[in-house]
Amino acid sequence: MNYPVYIISKGRASQQLTSRALTAMNIKHSVVIEPQEQREYERGTEAKVLILPFSNLGEGSIPARNWVWEDAKKHNAKRHWILDDNIRRFFRFNKNMKIPVNTSATFAAIENFVDRYENVVMAGMQYNMFAPSRIPIPAFTLNTRIYSCILLSNEYDFYWRGRYNEDTDLSLRILKAGYCTVLFNAFLAHKTSTMTMKGGNTDELYKGDGRLKMAQSLMKQHPDVTRISRKWGRWQHQVNYRKFSRNRLKLKPGVVVPKGVNNHGMIYQEQIDGKWTDKNLSRPRSTKKAT
Repeated sequence: MNYPVYIISKGRASQQLTSRALTAMNIKHSVVIEPQEQREYERGTEAKVLILPFSNLGEGSIPARNWVWEDAKKHNAKRHWILDDNIRRFFRFNKNMKIPVNTSATFAAIENFVDRYENVVMAGMQYNMFAPSRIPIPAFTLNTRIYSCILLSNEYDFYWRGRYNEDTDLSLRILKAGYCTVLFNAFLAHKTSTMTMKGGNTDELYKGDGRLKMAQSLMKQHPDVTRISRKWGRWQHQVNYRKFSRNRLKLKPGVVVPKGVNNHGMIYQEQIDGKWTDKNLSRPRSTKKAT
């Protein structure tokens, strides 16, 4: 991996799902927290803990996200990863089979892909729940929203804003400026459902009529592509991304896309009679693990 990884977290020192998942994958990362929780977080993680210069602003995760962006630029990183703190594990989605990974190769594959192009500002992994094994889907989706597991370019000054739906708002501003986003379906993040864990934005944003306020906020920011509906007993925003199909990927000068499959060192393994056996990663027979 070439770029720093940040996890923004609050009120979840005893859980730290994403940090534990990354540690198991031997991925170096930083957990970004508010100062009043320093002791609790340092006891519960092997990661580097970065302390924000503010606390309890009541503005959701936006101030922390922008602080991370500035920190990455300060260290001269061309891009940075910013992850939510409630991701349980990561998968490679191959031949409609979800293969758990214990390597950084899926992150590295995304970095290598987007670095071929001069106009990819935002990329990330699809949610595990949105990639059903029974339905064929492409390796990536171009020009849509990126949530929760995000790789951002530091060469543009979009930054996070508002209080609600910041991922969708940032995705739309990038697309409206003519740039591209890439959502990788080949690599999945198993994120817990919203409001099922205490801490984070659950108390600050989602309580009461928070979901309606979130939808209304996005509608105000992007009325040309957003509408509000009520589904599954709660308010939802719906965004039309079709207008951004004209945003095309542009290879950097001199870049030649290699032919064939690059597994980035991943080896698919099956457990047979208690022993791990290497298999052809492009044709797995069961979902075990990729190392």
